[in-house]
Amino acid sequence: MKHLIICFVLVVHALKGFGISERDSLINELDKAIDEAGLYDTEKNKRIEELKEVYENDRKDDLHGQYFTCAKLYEEYKSFKFDSAFVYAKKMERLAAQLNDSSKINIAKIKISFILLSAGLFKETFENLGKINNSQQQPDSVRAEYYSLMCRYYLDLGHYNNDIYYAPDYKRQRNLYIDSALALFPIGSFDKYHFIGLKSLKEGNIKKAIKELEVLLNSRNLTQHQVAIIASTLGSIYLDDKQIDKAINYQVRAAIADIKSSTKETYAIFNLAQLLFEHGDFEKASVFIEKAINDASFYGARLRKVQVSTILPIIQGKKISFVESQRKLWITYGAIASFLLLLLVFLVITIYRQFTKLKKAKETITEAHLNLEAANANLHKANTDLHEVNSKLFEANKIKEEYIGYFFNINSEFFLKINRFKRSIEKKINDRKLDDVRTLVNSININQEKEELLKSFDKVFLKLFPNFVKEFNSLFREEDQIKLKEDEFLNTDLRIYALIRMGIADNEKIANILEYSVNTIYTYKAKIKHKSIVPKDEFDKRIMKIGF
Repeated sequence: MKHLIICFVLVVHALKGFGISERDSLINELDKAIDEAGLYDTEKNKRIEELKEVYENDRKDDLHGQYFTCAKLYEEYKSFKFDSAFVYAKKMERLAAQLNDSSKINIAKIKISFILLSAGLFKETFENLGKINNSQQQPDSVRAEYYSLMCRYYLDLGHYNNDIYYAPDYKRQRNLYIDSALALFPIGSFDKYHFIGLKSLKEGNIKKAIKELEVLLNSRNLTQHQVAIIASTLGSIYLDDKQIDKAINYQVRAAIADIKSSTKETYAIFNLAQLLFEHGDFEKASVFIEKAINDASFYGARLRKVQVSTILPIIQGKKISFVESQRKLWITYGAIASFLLLLLVFLVITIYRQFTKLKKAKETITEAHLNLEAANANLHKANTDLHEVNSKLFEANKIKEEYIGYFFNINSEFFLKINRFKRSIEKKINDRKLDDVRTLVNSININQEKEELLKSFDKVFLKLFPNFVKEFNSLFREEDQIKLKEDEFLNTDLRIYALIRMGIADNEKIANILEYSVNTIYTYKAKIKHKSIVPKDEFDKRIMKIGF
C-alpha cells in the first residue's frame, strides 16, 4: 500500500510538471506572435487595400455590388478598427435603403449594433437594436444573427455591471437568446456547434459543454478568429471551474489566434494578463496588459479601456516593487565590486613596495660586487658566485619589471571595464530596464576573459624567453614534442614549466594561478617527465637553464 501511494504522488508531480511545461511552451509561442504582430497586420491591411480598390472600381449604378464590397470591408474591419467598420456598416445601411431591401437594411443595422457593442457603447447599441425589424418575414440567417448579437449584448452588459441585482437578469436574457439563435442556425455550421456548447453550459452541464467545445476547437476548418472565440470561451469555463492551469493555457491559445487574425477587439489577452498577475507572474502580466491596451486603443474599444484601467495600475505597482528589489540587489553587487577594487589597489601598492625593496637590494648587491672586484685571488670564487647571484637577480628583476608592467596594464584595463560596467548597470537600473541589465550581465564571458589573460601572460613570457618552446621540445623525441595550434602561444604543459622557469616551483601556487587542482598539476608534470629523453631528476634543472 505504501508503494502505491508513493507511485501516485510521483505521477501527480509528473503531470503537474507537464502542465507547467505546456504553459511555458504556449507563452513562448505567444511572445513570438506578439513580435510578429506587425506582419499579420500588414497582411490584413493589404487585403483591405485590395477591397478598397474593388470598391472604387464598382460601377456607381451597381448598388448590389457596392453593398457586398462594403460588407466584405466591414468584415475585415469589424474586429480590427471600430471607426472604419462603423463607416462601412453605415454605407451598407445607406445602400440597402436605396435598394429598398428590408433584409439588407436589417443586416446593416445588426452590423452597426455589433460595432457599437464592441466599442462599449451600450446605450447606442440598445437604441439601434430597437430599430431592427425581427419579424417572421425576415430570413432565418438575419434573425439568427440578431439573436446571436442580443446574446452577446446581455453577456457584455453582465460583465460590465457584474452586480448581484442586474447581472442575474442579464444572464437569463442571454440564455433565452441562446435558445432562439440555436433554433435558427444551419445544421453543421460553426455557430450551431458553438451555441450547442453554450446551451450545455447554460443547463449547468459543464463537462458536456467542455467536451462539445473542445471537439469544435479541434476541427480542421476553423479560422483563426473562430479558434480564438472557442479557446477564450473554454478558458472562461475552466476559470469558473477553478482549473487555473487549463484556463491560462486556453486564454494563451485564444490570444495567439487573435494576433494571427489581427483581431484588436479582443478579451483573451486581457483575461490572460489578469490570470498571470493573480498567480504572481508580474513580468508577463505587464507585457500582456500593455498589448491589451495597445489593441484597445487601436480598435477604439472604450469598454476594454475601462477594464484595463482597473488592473493596469496594480500590475505596474507590483512591477515597480519588483524592479526596486532588483535595484537593491544590484547595489549590493556594486558594493562587493567596489570592495574588490579596493582590495586590488591594496595588492598593487604592496607589490610596488616589494619592487622598491628589491630595487634597493639590487643596488646594494651591485655596490658590493664592485667593491669585491678589488679583492685578492682568494676571493675569486666568492666573486664568481656573487656574480652568478647578481645575474639571477637581474633576471628576476627583469621578469618582475615586465610582469609588473603587464600587471598594471591589465589592472588599468580591468578598472576601465568595471567602471563602464558599473555605469551601464546604474543607467539600466535607473531606466528600469531589467531585461537589459540581465542581458548586460549575461554578456560577460568569464572563460573568454580568462583565456585572454592567459594569452597576455604567454606573450610577456615569450618576450623574456623567446626560445623557450624550441628548447623545451629539445628535451623530447620528435613524436612527443608539443605542436602548438596556429593561434596558440603556450598550452597548459608549457605554462606549468614556464611558471617553474620564472621561479614558481610550488605546485599549490601553480595550481592556483592556472585554476587547476594540485593533483592535476602533479599529473601533468608526471606525464611530461615520463615522455622526456632526460632523466626525471634532471628535467627541472634543464628547464631552469633555458636562456633568458
